[in-house]
Amino acid sequence: METVLALVRAGTLAQAGERLGVDGSTVFRNLQRIERGLGQALFERTRSGYLPGELALNLARHAERQESELEAARSLVQTRPDQVSGQVRITTTDTILHALVAPSLKALRARHPLLDFDLDASNTPVNLGRRDADIAIRATREPPEHLVGRPLGPIRVALFVPRRSRLRSIEDAVERGVAWVAPDDALPDHPSALWRRRHFPKIAPAYRVSSILSAAECVALGLGVAVLPLFLAAPRADLRQVGPEIEECVTQLWLLTHPESRHLRRVATVLQYLAQEIHLPSK
Repeated sequence: METVLALVRAGTLAQAGERLGVDGSTVFRNLQRIERGLGQALFERTRSGYLPGELALNLARHAERQESELEAARSLVQTRPDQVSGQVRITTTDTILHALVAPSLKALRARHPLLDFDLDASNTPVNLGRRDADIAIRATREPPEHLVGRPLGPIRVALFVPRRSRLRSIEDAVERGVAWVAPDDALPDHPSALWRRRHFPKIAPAYRVSSILSAAECVALGLGVAVLPLFLAAPRADLRQVGPEIEECVTQLWLLTHPESRHLRRVATVLQYLAQEIHLPSK
């Protein structure tokens, strides 16, 4: 069951081996033995990896339930029932991590010192279905249907300039030909990029960055102006908002997990804590 679950989640022998603590050849031999015993293939071998068949997916679902039950049993035998232990893997963007998530974790770990955190900060979506992470905190208008969670509130944005800039409005920035800092191809459908292309198609950003946190740092250094989330930019003394909030760019911040993971004590504890502690600016 462990072998099948690891290969369903990983998709390759090497990555499944990393999850199991063995090499890929061991996973291959174990899989051959399992399939011989069952008298049928569980996976389709392709150039990109191992694609699970229906039986493999059903076995993986049973294995996930067993995994959850084992972890629940481990929680029962903790020396202190009031403390939660284990590793919780959180994936989000660097912007959300530094501005909202990380500031909340110190108090949580002080309450539960046996908790450890694996923090993945990237713009690449992590597959919670394969348990690449336990919790995802993402800005989206439509979270994936196979995940469960709750909205933490709207992410409001506006144009921000360096504190000492004399700009007074978005139109002022456009007329003066001020340099713009904007997301690069790593964020092709970012709401701010779609808004700029729709309303100011002639603007060619002078600086393209792979994260919104980097955009804020560039603006603070005086490189130009950028559309930034209020939760990140408004508290900073080196940035200043010009013009009203851009309603067209508003998205929701979601706290998400896999349906099976939410019953794990360590995951449920962190989910509940973050839902209470993360606050977004309101109008």
